[in-house]
Amino acid sequence: MRIALGLQYDGATFSGWQSQQHRNTVQDALERALALFATRPLKTVAAGRTDAGVHALGQVVHFDTEAQRPIFAWVRGVNAFLPASIAVQWAQHVPAEFHARFSAYERTYYYMLYSHPIRSPLLAGRAGWVYQAELDLTAMRAAACVLLGEHDFSAFRSSECQAKSPCKHLYALDIEARGHFIYFRFRANAFLHHMVRNIMGCLIEIGRHRQSVSWLQTVLEARERRQAAPTFMADGLYLAQIGYLPTFKVPLPDLTSQPWGELWASHS
Repeated sequence: MRIALGLQYDGATFSGWQSQQHRNTVQDALERALALFATRPLKTVAAGRTDAGVHALGQVVHFDTEAQRPIFAWVRGVNAFLPASIAVQWAQHVPAEFHARFSAYERTYYYMLYSHPIRSPLLAGRAGWVYQAELDLTAMRAAACVLLGEHDFSAFRSSECQAKSPCKHLYALDIEARGHFIYFRFRANAFLHHMVRNIMGCLIEIGRHRQSVSWLQTVLEARERRQAAPTFMADGLYLAQIGYLPTFKVPLPDLTSQPWGELWASHS
């Protein structure tokens, strides 16, 4: 029996999703909770392997089990064994051919940026920060258009990236401002390791007028990581939603309680 779960988590205290020897990862915490609830070890597969400090609003995982439980028990029962920073949002029976990672046809990430001369300690770990009170959103949006479509994104790829190809299709890169907050939405068929954070670094350089809009086109075409800006902080990055075919009936994450729920409603 294959079961899929939807997860939300605060990644600030974790060393990313993927299990590691020191066992301070989201996967390790989830598998410990699953083992306690199901009274047997269970291995999970995630749609996106989020990095250290990266959060999730709509992470999807699957696992196979022979344990017989009511489907909603996989929500409340597993949550009883999880730390406060992780919560299962839904559980769903899925067919054997469903794969959390390989059945996904698109991913959406959000980035929340706080633009203010003074940092806010209440936003530490949850939003990126730049000390400029205002960034040039017009220039940033113009630069974002350069990246839309299918490209070789090697210039925005981490040296640790294990993807077989650097070519990805970026469907949307939306930028909206609300007061001192700037919200970014990245939607693509898939992302390279650190791709969103490296693009963020470049957009912020353009927003600060340290680089021109045309510079980003040069960086993209150069296909060399050293040509781009430094990797921006993980704090404000959220794995928001995974796209699957309707036949799998995977629930969508509830984003209505988040500030970006209203922002992107017209873009969905």
